[in-house]
Amino acid sequence: MSVNSIRLTKTYIHLDRLTQNMRLLQEHVGTRPLWPCIKANAYGHGAEIVSRHLMSLGYHTFGVADVEEGMALVQAGVQATYIVLSETLPDHSEALVTHGFEPTISTPTMAESLSRETAKAGKQISVHIKVDTGMGRVGIHPNEVKPFLEHCQSLGGLRVRGLMSHFPRADEADKSFSLEQIERFKKVVKETKGYGIEMYHLANSAAIFDLPDSYFNAVRPGISIYGLRPSWEMTNPRVGELEPILEWKTRIVFLKEVPAGRGLSYGHAFHTKRPSLIATIPVGYGDGLNRNLSNNFDLLVQGVRCPQVGRITMDMTLIDVTALRGIVELGDEVEIIGRQGAEEVTADELAGKLGTINYEIVTCISHRVPRVPCAADDTGR
Repeated sequence: MSVNSIRLTKTYIHLDRLTQNMRLLQEHVGTRPLWPCIKANAYGHGAEIVSRHLMSLGYHTFGVADVEEGMALVQAGVQATYIVLSETLPDHSEALVTHGFEPTISTPTMAESLSRETAKAGKQISVHIKVDTGMGRVGIHPNEVKPFLEHCQSLGGLRVRGLMSHFPRADEADKSFSLEQIERFKKVVKETKGYGIEMYHLANSAAIFDLPDSYFNAVRPGISIYGLRPSWEMTNPRVGELEPILEWKTRIVFLKEVPAGRGLSYGHAFHTKRPSLIATIPVGYGDGLNRNLSNNFDLLVQGVRCPQVGRITMDMTLIDVTALRGIVELGDEVEIIGRQGAEEVTADELAGKLGTINYEIVTCISHRVPRVPCAADDTGR
């Protein structure tokens, strides 16, 4: 038996919704290429599943966080162009050149290391220079771009294919800082015309919807691919058309009646206030269900919101299903993220409970939870 068939806790990845989301994003940017970001296991959705489907839709350039993510996909047979979005060190130069990845660079040390490696391998490598227009994380100052570009072009084996930057505040209602960034980047674009730069790219998911002046030659969507909104401050109403592609489900493995006043789970952080029917489900913080959600969120059983009770443990969690006494059964499906009937629990809802963002909720779903690709209205069973 396969792991997918044995495990009771699974995520289901709706590829039809992924297709719809990509169409929506492509409508916004016109003929400009979309370079989907599939880093961090496609934001927790399964990089191999997502990348294969995106390739079937005609997308062949992907953003990954590091060399290892690109190598894993190549070894899985996903032959695409991989832009490595995080900074790398000379230790990575051999792998970057060998696999033909396109790293982002912003230091002479890295540029020179890549040049030496291309000479050894008899190859050329394409790179993207990262410009810090306001993110404040990595990248060179706009005033340093021309001398750094000229230095890179003086090195053998390096082809500077692109110049790029990144937004820290594009998902906010106040776009003033982002508009300043766009102007800084436009200045860099103007100053580097004639240097043979093929691609200038800046826009992320939020910018696709709210900042059309940021599109330039290519666009790097991330969270929106997966049907999750970058924030609730977005001003474009079409962001509401995004469809979450992930459902997270498990099943009831145990039911028991518990008297009033009984402490449940570690530390007895919850005590029943009435005679209660308690269900156990095989999912816990080892699967990515954050322990800080304990006693603070609902799950769906038979279309009814049922409160989680007691501390979430590594492998198991408890639900109060008293409202379903007499009809709930062993093996019933439990929705952690997704819809049952008229009710829905979203990644945004869980993020709100934790004071975080939807990105973290889905990205933290553990590797031991199988990602199961499915089509419309299909949950894999």
